[in-house]
Amino acid sequence: MAAEVLSAKGHAVTVYEAMPTAARKFLLAGKSGLNITHAEEYHRFVTRFGSAADRLRPALDAFTPDDLRAWAAGLGTETFVGSSGRVFPKTMKASPLLRAWLRRLEAQGAGLLTRHRWTGFHDDGYIFETPEGRKIVRPAAALLALGGASWPRLGSDAAWVPWLGAKGVTVSDFRPANCGFDVAWSEGFRNRFAGEPLKSVIASSEAGAFPGEFVVSRHGIEGSLVYAHAATLRDRLEREGKAELIVDLAPGRSFARLVRDLARQDGKASFSNRLRKGAGLSGAKAALLREIAPQAAKAGPESLAAEIKALAIPLERPRPIAEAISVAGGIHLDAVDDHFMLKALPGLFAAGEMLDWEAPTGGYLLTACLATGCAAAQGIEAWLAATL
Repeated sequence: MAAEVLSAKGHAVTVYEAMPTAARKFLLAGKSGLNITHAEEYHRFVTRFGSAADRLRPALDAFTPDDLRAWAAGLGTETFVGSSGRVFPKTMKASPLLRAWLRRLEAQGAGLLTRHRWTGFHDDGYIFETPEGRKIVRPAAALLALGGASWPRLGSDAAWVPWLGAKGVTVSDFRPANCGFDVAWSEGFRNRFAGEPLKSVIASSEAGAFPGEFVVSRHGIEGSLVYAHAATLRDRLEREGKAELIVDLAPGRSFARLVRDLARQDGKASFSNRLRKGAGLSGAKAALLREIAPQAAKAGPESLAAEIKALAIPLERPRPIAEAISVAGGIHLDAVDDHFMLKALPGLFAAGEMLDWEAPTGGYLLTACLATGCAAAQGIEAWLAATL
C-alpha cells in the first residue's frame, strides 16, 4: 500500500520481498473469503483497537473502511456486507484483487524483488540476502512492513526484533492474539469430539457476551467466538494464571424455562434423554456439559440449569504464537512519531502488524495494516520533501 501511494506520486519505489512470491499472508486471509474490512458504524469501528486506538485514529480517518471498499472497487473487486457486518469481495477470493494490485504497481513503475530478505543494518544501509548474494541498499527513505510473529512460514518470523532493539527501538514482546486455547480434555472426549462445532451458543468474559460458535480441537477450543475473547482471556491467564470462558449452551431458553422443562423430566430417564427433552442438548453440547461438569448428571433442575446457562470452561494457556491469526506486541508506539517514523532511526518508517497494536478478527486487522501503510507513505513523502 505504501508503494502504491508513493509510486503514484512519482517516487522511485522498490519492494523487497523475502518470500518467493508477494503477499502470502494476504492470500492466506483470502482462503476464508478475505474479510477485508467491517461495515459497522465508524465511531464503533475505531474503538476496536484497544489501547492503540487513539494513535491509529488519524491513519484510519485518512483511510476508512469506505475508502478501502472504494480502493478495492477501483481494482475491479466489488465487495458486499455479510450478515455479521463483515465485508468480503464478491468473488470470496484474494487472488484477483492481488493480481490487479500488482499490475497497478508495475504500471506505476514500482519494482518488486522477491527472495530478497533483509538481514540487518550496515552503516547507513540495509543488508539483503538475495539469490545473487549479499547486497547493501542505501535508499533515501525506507519502510519496514515485516509483520509480527504469527504464521512464520509465510515470512513474519520476527527476526528483525534484535536488530531494531540494538538501535534503541523499544519493542514489546509478541503475544498471541485471535488465538485458540488449551483445555485439559479427557482422552475419551478428545478422541470423540475433536473437530466438532458448538453452534448457537453465547460466550462471555470480561470482554462481553457474544453469540456465535466455536470448535472443539484436540488441544482445546478455537474459532471466531473464542477469538472475540482471546485478548481478555490471554491477559487474565498472564495476570492470574487461570481463566475461564463462560458458555451458555441454550441461549434460546431462559433460566426459568430451563428449570421448568428439566423439572418435568422423568427422574428415571437417562441423563442424555433429560438433556435432550428438557434442554434441547445433544451431541457435542451434551458431551461438553458432561466433560466440564460431571456432577451435573446428579444435579437437581436448578443446579443443572445453572450449569447449562453458564458452563465455565477452564483454560490452561493460549495456543502457540505461530498458530495465532495475529499478535499483540511489536514496535512500541512511543518509538514512532505521528508519521510512523522510528524516532531512533530518522528516515526509517514502520507499518502494519510489526507495530504494537491488536484488534479482533472481522476486517479490523487488514484495514489497519493498509491504513498504516498509507500513513507511513505520507510520512515518507514529507520526510523526503524536507531532507532532499
